[in-house]
Amino acid sequence: MFLCHRTATHYSHRDIPVFSIFGSKSVAKSPAPAEPAAVAESANAAPSHPAVEPTKTGWLSRLKSGLAKTRAVLNTDVTELFSRHPKVDEALFEELETALLQADVGIRATTRLITDLKRVAKERKIADGATLQAEFKTALVNLVLPLEKPLDATATKPFVIMVAGVNGAGKTTTIGKLAKYFQSQGLSVMLAAGDTFRAAAREQLVTWGERNNVAVIAQEGGDSAAVIFDAIAAAKARGIDVLLADTAGRLPTQLHLMEEIKKVKRVIAKADPTAPHETLLVLDANTGQNALSQVKVFDDALALTGLVVTKLDGTAKGGMIAGLALERDGGSGGIAGENARAPIPVRFIGVGEGIDDLRPFAARDFVDALFS
Repeated sequence: MFLCHRTATHYSHRDIPVFSIFGSKSVAKSPAPAEPAAVAESANAAPSHPAVEPTKTGWLSRLKSGLAKTRAVLNTDVTELFSRHPKVDEALFEELETALLQADVGIRATTRLITDLKRVAKERKIADGATLQAEFKTALVNLVLPLEKPLDATATKPFVIMVAGVNGAGKTTTIGKLAKYFQSQGLSVMLAAGDTFRAAAREQLVTWGERNNVAVIAQEGGDSAAVIFDAIAAAKARGIDVLLADTAGRLPTQLHLMEEIKKVKRVIAKADPTAPHETLLVLDANTGQNALSQVKVFDDALALTGLVVTKLDGTAKGGMIAGLALERDGGSGGIAGENARAPIPVRFIGVGEGIDDLRPFAARDFVDALFS
């Protein structure tokens, strides 16, 4: 039986109603049409302590703290590099290239940055390292700026977000944090526990639902696609704004599981021909440039529309975000080729374990945090 775990502030856990909304027999037991709206209201009622969106100042402070390890590699090396080379010469560019690679910026992104910097230095006749350092920050901002495209979840209702990722990327935790974020935007949220392979994932998502005071559609075992299909029906019936659908973690090399996740997306489209409205891939920043291969395989399978980069606080590989800007550039080695496409946007980045430590990606804030 599919269960809807409902958590409302005026219900104790043992008083939370549990009912079936699936199958021919279950449909006969469904509440009258007028009831779903009331259910949605209780399932998404405001918590006793309403969510307050963090201030920009507070977020910038956490962002700087979260990027400390990457900054220790990139900022220290680059700053010292420019001070050691008051004169712009080939030796400076060679050392800068090494520093960028150590921060896991990647070969293609590093090539792009060095190429752009050499061009600017020549065109503007820059001769001193201090001036070139300022141009370097500008070049880095320009490189990652195309990744900055905030997600608008108000285009349709329910706005269905399918979330994918490899095992251990932080996918389920990210869904819980996204639920809190969307609530802070004044939107009602429902969660679909589509990771039916791992019992702990379902329990973890239910816990996040209780923490955020939102409904969770879950099933013990069974088919992931079926859970999400019925969650969409429930979200429509209750007038939910955003449905976050979890899926089982899988490695890109597990071809049978990649075929299965394609099926999940096809089934979602049967429930709503326009869905999923967003297909997110969660990436662990600790994987560095290896994340690019994950993006390619999942993009080929699902046509990704957004990325979430987590665990930036635990790694010195934060430079991998720069590599994401060139993932679809046609393999041109840093110069946009004939097959170049717009990069997959980085919708959110995570810099800590707190529920508010996942926020929309802002290119200039990210670069400023790396060099502040």
